[in-house]
Amino acid sequence: MKMGKKVLGLTMALATVAALGLTGCGKEDSGKITIFQSKTEIMSDLNALAKAYTEETGVEVEVWETTGDNYYSDLKTGLSTEAGATLFSLQPGAESVELADYLADLGDLSFVGKIGAGMADEVNGKIVGIPYTVEGFGLIYDKDLVDPASLNSTQALLDFMANSTADNALGLSQEDYFLIAHILNAPFAVQSNPEGYLKDVLAGSTRLADNEAFQEFAQIMEGIRANCTNPVDITYDNNCGDFATGKTALIHQGNWASGMFADYDVTFDMGITAVPIQGNNKISVSVPIAWYLNADASEKEQKLAKDFLEWLYTSKTGVDYLMNKFNFIPVVDGMENTNLDPVNTSVSNAVISGNTIPWVMSDWPAGIVSTDLAPITKEFFTSDMTGTELLDKLNDAFVAAAN
Repeated sequence: MKMGKKVLGLTMALATVAALGLTGCGKEDSGKITIFQSKTEIMSDLNALAKAYTEETGVEVEVWETTGDNYYSDLKTGLSTEAGATLFSLQPGAESVELADYLADLGDLSFVGKIGAGMADEVNGKIVGIPYTVEGFGLIYDKDLVDPASLNSTQALLDFMANSTADNALGLSQEDYFLIAHILNAPFAVQSNPEGYLKDVLAGSTRLADNEAFQEFAQIMEGIRANCTNPVDITYDNNCGDFATGKTALIHQGNWASGMFADYDVTFDMGITAVPIQGNNKISVSVPIAWYLNADASEKEQKLAKDFLEWLYTSKTGVDYLMNKFNFIPVVDGMENTNLDPVNTSVSNAVISGNTIPWVMSDWPAGIVSTDLAPITKEFFTSDMTGTELLDKLNDAFVAAAN
């Protein structure tokens, strides 16, 4: 989920494919597949993997790059033309349902039966998504600056933010998902029936501001604005860097940030703890994204893409990249990662113990985070908007997006 520094616009990728078509060397005859995916923190290693695959098989793999915030809109633009990628990533849920007509059946891959229960994405009765990994997010803590066991209620978290001696008590960052989507998942996920509650919100039959969990969420957002560095002014890279160098006590992030921490000489103990809304002690864990195959790709391309996925999940080289280069938590029986860092270990332990809450955000209307929720939140952090007014604006955005 990292918003990386390398950006290659989809326009350039489309132009490249168009140029190949004009020279008579289109994808149909090239023995090539294209990959467009949103997990930018693995991009460098994915490019290396693509080269390794070409060396082993002779099939060219071209990786297209994008910024995380623009990914979904760029993907839809590409899929609506003949220049759509062969393989691409989506978040299972609202996104894969919306794009169901573009998703080929992947149920015949040899390892599908070994994927963890409920982790493969099934739409309209067919397996269409192969999970990358599981991921979890919550409050990543510096144990030298905060005792995670003390953060057992919203009031305790508010008190910590007001009294912390750290340069920054709790850091969010300016990118859309890191600013609002992930932290807003918590009050949805602690409902007794998260799916049903979301449906009621989208239907306009209940209001966020009338719900105790969301009232606590609003207090936390007001506390961040009053006591912490304005997240609108912080990039993801700086947020992780300030945490790794002991300047920030807590950041709301996920285990994908571990790659950033590896670039620093971190001397303190860390892990992930819950956003303690209504006493919640569980972190948000789910399959973040999955591989999907373009159903409009040629028969040859689809065969090549399935061969690539088979190699990725069953070959020695492919599994080495998944476990040791990408540092993924295993989702396929028989895979093992013995080199998990403390943050990934926290997520893995939560999965094993069942100490998790769901990613309700996966079922939010597709595109709502960047189009509606992030702009509203940026306005909140740069104005005197109250927490209740924030909830009302977010609520109205959900209802409008559902209709």
